[in-house]
Amino acid sequence: MAVRLSSIAALLLASAALLGAAVGEKPAAPSSPDLRACTDAGLQAALATVVERLGLAPAVEKRRLAVALLDVSDAAVPRLAMLNGDEMMYAASLPKIAILLGAFVQAERGKLVLDEPTLASLNRMIRNSSNADASAMLKKVGEATLLDILTSPRYHFYDAKAGGGLWVGKSYGKAAAYRRDPVAHLSHGATAFQVARFYYLLDGGFLLAPNLTRQMKDALSKPGIHHKFVKGLESRGQVRLYRKSGTWRQFHSDSALVEGPGRRYVLVGIAEDEHGGEWLARLAVPVDDLIESRHAATAAPQAAVR
Repeated sequence: MAVRLSSIAALLLASAALLGAAVGEKPAAPSSPDLRACTDAGLQAALATVVERLGLAPAVEKRRLAVALLDVSDAAVPRLAMLNGDEMMYAASLPKIAILLGAFVQAERGKLVLDEPTLASLNRMIRNSSNADASAMLKKVGEATLLDILTSPRYHFYDAKAGGGLWVGKSYGKAAAYRRDPVAHLSHGATAFQVARFYYLLDGGFLLAPNLTRQMKDALSKPGIHHKFVKGLESRGQVRLYRKSGTWRQFHSDSALVEGPGRRYVLVGIAEDEHGGEWLARLAVPVDDLIESRHAATAAPQAAVR
């Protein structure tokens, strides 16, 4: 049973936090649920059915398609489903979200100023997938510094023992990779699980202070490229996306926090196929239907009681 802090205890905790700030210590980030413990058998079965109906089950079996779906319509009870969720795959520009995180962490540390030109550059990097801005921002953050952030206990976005995660080991230009990931030897890689976890932690305020969180989410809003999840969900009215995608040759990826009436979820897809972009566009609507129907079914009895 959860125990509420008394007003005195709460005051003491607040005073301690202020004291820590006064001596230059950052308060500990709020604890977040272990998403691996939030796997939902019903959602897992439903996601597998959607993929099978789309004819994409063979791609999953061959590990050429990874999908993660995280239902956060009830923020207190996240529900996770994954297909190849821990498969490390080449994700093209999707890992630019890691550079975005690195920039804001460095800003938090006082080592990077989030002035108007910097924020505009971050927006172009995410919304329009500018390679020039991504490479310039990576240089500002520091190549080694970014990998330290991704593998740090605080963020833990890459773990070789758990399949990998978010990785940036090369600028977004012609330069050679400076450090490939230890699991799959990729220059720009990701697992669907860790990308979904990124959106969950950002949206829940577990990554950074509230003002920095708002600015990070703003960069992910207003997608500038109309394909994949954006194209798939264009027919859905009143749907808002915070999104980053990636495309290079036969490698296609997309990721989004989707907000709509009665539903809120994170969807991540990473594919290796010349038709991968079409796969992801086709996946978006049935997944949206799935989440919407699950919550409509649970809301109906409550409405009848009122």
